[in-house]
Amino acid sequence: MEIHTRQLHYFVAVAEELSFTRAARRLHVSQQGLSAQIKQLEQGMKVVLFSRTTRYVQLTAAGEAFLQDLRGMLTGLNTAVDRARSVHRGERNRLVLGALEGGALTLTEPILSAFGERHPGITVEWRQFDYVDPSAGLTRGLVDVAFTRRPFVDDGIRFETLFAEPLMVMVPADHRLAERTEVFAHELLDEPLLRAATTDPVWNAFWELNSHRGGGGAPSVARSNSLLKEVATGTGVMLTVACARRIPFPGIRLVPIADTPPSEVAVGWREDSETPLVRSFVDIARTVRDSRPELVARLQKPDFADRTAPAHL
Repeated sequence: MEIHTRQLHYFVAVAEELSFTRAARRLHVSQQGLSAQIKQLEQGMKVVLFSRTTRYVQLTAAGEAFLQDLRGMLTGLNTAVDRARSVHRGERNRLVLGALEGGALTLTEPILSAFGERHPGITVEWRQFDYVDPSAGLTRGLVDVAFTRRPFVDDGIRFETLFAEPLMVMVPADHRLAERTEVFAHELLDEPLLRAATTDPVWNAFWELNSHRGGGGAPSVARSNSLLKEVATGTGVMLTVACARRIPFPGIRLVPIADTPPSEVAVGWREDSETPLVRSFVDIARTVRDSRPELVARLQKPDFADRTAPAHL
């Protein structure tokens, strides 16, 4: 018995349309040719799949059973073809994606969904990094591609910026700046400035406001929860980004900083490890960014009206 995949796709089209005319239009083939292919399929299987009259087309019981089994088989076949094409293009069946906390925020899900649709046979392995490594594994070659926050030491790394997020300052609820609608960087220079501990000098300079203060150090601890407790108890203040308004921690107020550059969220990848799969991920991220301007706008110009973190953990 010789059955061609073309005949199987033709069968599914007729079964779904229950009309040779509509199925032929959908497949961009002649109705006569479609009918001949279905007849050959039935003869090869020695099974009648359709009951036909001049007025209607219906599936037989055998046709119904064949359709149910065939759909899953064709899905598996398409996945196998996509996987073979990926291997032929030099792609692996896995992409290791590094990310700092939050990834690409509200762009993360649409980017991953679009990537999954284009590469159904590829597994995305998500690896979470803390701010000790602001490159999210790129500088050490631990990941293929990463959602990062700039700036940091980026020798040999390329970027596609997704959005730029404004900075805010976290202060205790009873702080002198807590009720302000915005503050300026020079107002923070005499404050004990907390940050996550990292050895990256570019990252440290940005989050310590070195462009405003001319250098200098600040107390630092490594864990985010510890940082929040330090802020809430009045040990110091901490620079953060607008999405931190969503952090559930009592006793903290968040105030926008009017005159600091934003933190850029970008897709990053190593120049010496750029594969077709990495290029595809970057292309998809760029396409999602450009096709969802409403999401980008909300991230770049957030509503600062509610500056109180929810009072529950």
